[in-house]
Amino acid sequence: MQIYPTMELLDGHCVTLEKGRLDEPLVWHVDPIEKAREFAAAGAEWMHLTDFNAVQGDDSNSDLVKEIIRTAGIPVQLGGGMRSRDSVESWIDQGAGRVVVGTLAALDPSLVSELAKQHPDQIVLAVDVWQGQVMTEGWLKAGAFEPETYITAFGNAPFAGIIVTDIDSDMADVEAQLGLISGLAAAAHSPVIASGVVRNADDLSRLKYINNIAGALVGRALFRKTLSLEEALEVAQPLPEQVAEFL
Repeated sequence: MQIYPTMELLDGHCVTLEKGRLDEPLVWHVDPIEKAREFAAAGAEWMHLTDFNAVQGDDSNSDLVKEIIRTAGIPVQLGGGMRSRDSVESWIDQGAGRVVVGTLAALDPSLVSELAKQHPDQIVLAVDVWQGQVMTEGWLKAGAFEPETYITAFGNAPFAGIIVTDIDSDMADVEAQLGLISGLAAAAHSPVIASGVVRNADDLSRLKYINNIAGALVGRALFRKTLSLEEALEVAQPLPEQVAEFL
């Protein structure tokens, strides 16, 4: 299982949000560029980066995001504000390893399916769920789609992954989140990346045994130090296969 150490940016700062509320960010006083390098130094193979300013149509973090992509030392999976073909392809051209699309997929699913075919292993579908519906516009608007129906509607579109976030539970009820993610993973044709479900090593241990879960975003736990990245990477490794001894 792939671990994606996760960084969320707002006004140039690393933050975490409670249920996506941009008006109440918890600001972490760390250098985003140095933090990204720390992820790589700890052994991560990927990192995930969300630009909350871009979600609001504000490109003020653009130079910072470019610098992180350029200097992190590992590929960056980038989300936030990908509302057109031009924005998606522009960030791919500027070095993003993968681009995450959410609202655009709900508004123009045929375009996003086409982008997935044109950019193999570089387009990730975001499925954010609130009270049984897929949310768009940075978790602000219900899209009137049930998540399983929404995912299956994309058929065999070759997404690099599908990030599933249960906003409703938002760390308060991990058992419910695991149930939702497990059900959607069973319906998905692309590997699923779990988001918002990892508080500690035990959560990762349970997650790794769900079929079709290819990875997990781990952000808040790293910043709150309830889980180290080194520990997360170790837990995510597959168990060695038992080999029978022959006498």
